[in-house]
Amino acid sequence: MSTATDPRAAIVGGSEPVETAPCCVPSGSAPMDAARAVSLSRQFKAIADPNRLRLVSLVSASPGSEACVCDLTEPLDLGQPTVSHHLKILVDAGILRREKRGVWAYYSLVPGALDALADVLTTRTGTGR
Repeated sequence: MSTATDPRAAIVGGSEPVETAPCCVPSGSAPMDAARAVSLSRQFKAIADPNRLRLVSLVSASPGSEACVCDLTEPLDLGQPTVSHHLKILVDAGILRREKRGVWAYYSLVPGALDALADVLTTRTGTGR
């Protein structure tokens, strides 16, 4: 209960303190730990680049949700070394998975990777599920 000595209390009319709601109500959820924040920031940073975001979209929209690197250069109008660089960043961030088949590399989404990012953005506390 707030009182006159409590900074959250207000005196109305000069005599009686009026109860006020606490300024900060705990959410009941634990805050995100540092390791999770580092991991998520790497993933968000990876998809923050427009070309990498388009690569994720292209892979996701491909048949079987996988695409050969040879099919990803033309839609972006970028050279193969640049596309490979962007793909490596997405693999290192845990967004895409790389599978070598003969001379070609095929990329697919890591199951649940994008769902985990979406959960952070859609939960009230940002801690995920």
